[in-house]
Amino acid sequence: MINREVELLAIGAGPANLALAVAIEELGIDGLAENTLVIERGHSIEWQRGLLLPWTKSQVAFAKDLVTLRNPRSEFTFLNYLRSVGRLDDFINMGSFTPYRLEVSGYLSWVAESLRKVRLELGCECTSVTPVRDSAGTLTGWLTKLADGSTISSRYLVIGAGRDTYVPPVLAGLPSDRLVHSTRYRTRVTALDKEQPHRVAVVGAAQSAAEMFRALHTDLPASDVSWVMRSIGLRAYDTNKFTNELYYPSYIDKVFEARPEGREQILREMHLTNYSGVETDLLQDLYTSMYLDKLSGVEQRRLVTMTDITGARAEGDEIVLELTDRRTDAVTELRRDLVFLGTGFIREMPAMVRNLSAAIGLDRIDVTRQYRLKLGEPSDAACYLQGVNEATHGIADSLLSVLGNRAADIANDVLARRAGKRTNGIHRATAEQLTPVALSADGALQT
Repeated sequence: MINREVELLAIGAGPANLALAVAIEELGIDGLAENTLVIERGHSIEWQRGLLLPWTKSQVAFAKDLVTLRNPRSEFTFLNYLRSVGRLDDFINMGSFTPYRLEVSGYLSWVAESLRKVRLELGCECTSVTPVRDSAGTLTGWLTKLADGSTISSRYLVIGAGRDTYVPPVLAGLPSDRLVHSTRYRTRVTALDKEQPHRVAVVGAAQSAAEMFRALHTDLPASDVSWVMRSIGLRAYDTNKFTNELYYPSYIDKVFEARPEGREQILREMHLTNYSGVETDLLQDLYTSMYLDKLSGVEQRRLVTMTDITGARAEGDEIVLELTDRRTDAVTELRRDLVFLGTGFIREMPAMVRNLSAAIGLDRIDVTRQYRLKLGEPSDAACYLQGVNEATHGIADSLLSVLGNRAADIANDVLARRAGKRTNGIHRATAEQLTPVALSADGALQT
């Protein structure tokens, strides 16, 4: 078995860990960048690869890229990417703050290829992470096992692999080739015969379900599509300017420092700004398209609202869904060939984090303001969680809005721990820690 040693290992090469890689490179201190490794199970860098469709757009302004809010003079900005590929004038002329998803994906791939010191390896699937202890029982680091049987030892670990997909329990027993989560949409649809009259159900009432419903009109044009949802209909995200101020990086402190009742209210009221809704332009596009269907006498797409799926079974080549009307309690059957899930992700911590927490012996999973997992014991090692801390850091934690600033928080925390002296197993503050560590506008360390 081959084991490699690095100082910092980041699992997942999505926006979160790419932002961290850039921040570490721009710090340029004591060889940390040269001893940092980012691993990605995919064989390419793509953003939201399952729904990477030509017409889909980001709901976040281009300036909320990996670096601009932290260091607007960085060479890794989205605008510099556009300039490098010769599309800056065209993007500006388009007059939109929100780029297409394909552009964001291209930008992330460009950043990954532009890293000079931090190493990035594709096709590296992590199967487990376990804590490492010395002979005295002190936690000293982490051992990450890969699918090929090799391992990576690290002192610092950053988990940024995203949340686990959610499949409603009533549908969990259906054949995997008939049940398609939005994260697999593009791959699965590409393999289907476009000309066949497939019978399709789409489940969910938010953005991913809406995107699949629209895409199926083109990808499987001969199909009959029923969009099943529990809600009374579709609704738009709340995206007014006052609401968007709640996504400022500075608002994280207010969420983190709020008393439990206050934080619960914040999370509850912000829910409709990012979940259970659809982007306004897409809603208009869907309504117009379905209106034209009616005008042409075409009835291949329908919305089935206020409906619970109370049973599901495979019957021969069919999937039979038992639908219960929430208004009348009437039960009907819907026979389909395929079921597409726009049901999002499990809200609890990913299995990887839960398994690691259990291996450490933690009673609960909690993080500091700097996203460091609270280990419950003195240690020189540290583990950071990215994109899964909504309960403590707010709704923006899973989005692009805070990437650059969060990367700085984590990088600075690592630097402070590297600079600290360990006495009797406890970190004691040094002069470097007592003075706040920050990045200047040009990316250099300042105090």
